[in-house]
Amino acid sequence: MFEEAEDFLIMAHQLQDKLVKYRHHLHTVPELDLSLPRTTAYVKEALESMGLKPAPVGKSGLMVTIGGQHEGKVVLIRADMDGLPIQEETELSYASLNGNMHACGHDMHTSMLLGAAEILKANEEQLRGTVKLMFQPGEETLHGAKMMLENGILDNPKVDAAMMLHVLTGMPLPTGQFVVPEEGGAISASSDWFEIIIRGRGSHGAMPEAAVDPLNVAAHLHLALQGILSREVSPIDNAVLTIGVMEGGSTNNVIPDMARMKGSVRTFSAALRDKMETRIRKISAGIGETFQAKVEVIYTRGCPEVKTDSGLNRQMRTTIANTFGASSFIGITQLVPGGKLMGSEDFAFVSEAVPSTTVFLNAGNIEEGYSYPVHHPKTMFSDEVLHRGAAAYAAFARDWIESNR
Repeated sequence: MFEEAEDFLIMAHQLQDKLVKYRHHLHTVPELDLSLPRTTAYVKEALESMGLKPAPVGKSGLMVTIGGQHEGKVVLIRADMDGLPIQEETELSYASLNGNMHACGHDMHTSMLLGAAEILKANEEQLRGTVKLMFQPGEETLHGAKMMLENGILDNPKVDAAMMLHVLTGMPLPTGQFVVPEEGGAISASSDWFEIIIRGRGSHGAMPEAAVDPLNVAAHLHLALQGILSREVSPIDNAVLTIGVMEGGSTNNVIPDMARMKGSVRTFSAALRDKMETRIRKISAGIGETFQAKVEVIYTRGCPEVKTDSGLNRQMRTTIANTFGASSFIGITQLVPGGKLMGSEDFAFVSEAVPSTTVFLNAGNIEEGYSYPVHHPKTMFSDEVLHRGAAAYAAFARDWIESNR
């Protein structure tokens, strides 16, 4: 098995220049949410040049199956393709000029999965099952994975297990180092949003007794909502409640009619996620009643927490060690105490439906000049790791199928 895994790495090395070409092209034309016409067309053309037959899945999504000549399990490997509405501030020769930016590395993921497609296609006859490739739009808006699931990405053939890869940058890790979850369970938080509209009664600032001040309600509500975390969530659980917007009024001597608050909530369990929504609604209603204001809560569910399967995590560690060497990865708890990331990822919808795993790949060491984290206008990623990501995608898919015959 080690020699076979090593062969995949050799093949990926041979594709490196092609992967760089893919990545630089994609980096120049980042598109947003579910509208990726240029990106999807480019990926489709690249796949067809390999003799593959990509099929559309919903808006801007693509699916490809490789293998199937021999009966066996089906494993899905996924790459996201969308960018962010950020004006790029790097000095790269291939920097985006359209006002958007691949500041989260999705151009890296897509290029790596194209490389994996070519490796797997070349070894298709030896696959004892089927690999399904998922090229997904709309990860940044948490729309894409759910949309592709609703359009049948996990069916025909039915997916038995799934895997995603995500690059890191600006990290104190060697470039090319992998990070793998040790245990099963949640590794990335759910993400929900809320808007609270407070309707009071405006008045001249000199006559507060004639008003129902929505700004006063907002101030009390901000403090009360933070009390959920300090007094209603166990210290051994994890939750974040952030108020990102508080607005209302237009001048200094007028009490306005209305104020508005917007925030986000992140948790690692469905029960706590439900509790946070319930308490936000009840506290908002109670504070509004106390101060005689009408309060409306608009609560939007984004995505659940990303879960990993312990058996798939073990397979990932074995694959990474066999392909790249035993020192090529660390456990996620060595990077993040507790092994949980408060950021969110809509692969969660896939991990909710089928056993899944995740691997991270460092694509930028701080000491080598990769100083900025993801989602920053100066974020950069090293092309050097593209072949490693392609090999990891392909080797994991092959190994999991072989181990589950």
